[in-house]
Amino acid sequence: MKFRAGVITTAAACALLTVGSAAQPAGARPERPRAVLRGAAPVVVELFTAQGCGGCVDANATVERAAAGPGVIALTYGVDYWDYLGWPDTFAQPAFGERQRAYRAALHQRGVSTPQVVIDGRRQVSGARGLELEAAIVQEAARQVWPPEIEFRATGDRVGVGSGRAPAGGAEVLAVTYTPGVQTVEVREGENRGRTVRHVNVVREVTRLGEWRGRPTLYALPETPNGDAVAVLIQAKTDRRIIGAAVKD
Repeated sequence: MKFRAGVITTAAACALLTVGSAAQPAGARPERPRAVLRGAAPVVVELFTAQGCGGCVDANATVERAAAGPGVIALTYGVDYWDYLGWPDTFAQPAFGERQRAYRAALHQRGVSTPQVVIDGRRQVSGARGLELEAAIVQEAARQVWPPEIEFRATGDRVGVGSGRAPAGGAEVLAVTYTPGVQTVEVREGENRGRTVRHVNVVREVTRLGEWRGRPTLYALPETPNGDAVAVLIQAKTDRRIIGAAVKD
């Protein structure tokens, strides 16, 4: 099994939420627990951003810091609805805007906006608010229950998802292909003209592998270019919450 290292434990996160705040000065960044619980799922942090969005640069930096911490799978999606300001986003795809709109419906929001961070498909925060994002990550880690096991086969072309309780309405298994690490883009037009914009873990493609109905199932993984990684997400189809995740490097 290849779960991403550094997963936050439920017990440690709960202890942090109940007593850790008393030991920290007001406004301090929440300290993430470091212990590891085998089988607990990492927290999935999805950033929807645009190179032409003036308010997105700070959010990109906030998510970059979150990505460096333990127990987090951070994914950056470029959206194209800011292109009208004069700078076509070099990483955006229409499918990523559609994914954000699916979250809008599931989270009962009036519309979509950037920057937006969705955590485990359950809640959203503004990516520009670093302390709020850190606190939300800790809270979601405390929520974790035993997810279905995710095992990447040694051949690298398949992934198995184990048994568990499927959510009402069913779930689907997604493969999110992304380029790990930081990429920079020099923006020449629009609100960020003249700025160098940083992105972490840029998503290249989202592939639906199939449905998961609570029984052990084996799925074929898409081919990935050299240097790219794949995050496998088990996601409820109705309310869009993520009930399991793991990374294949």
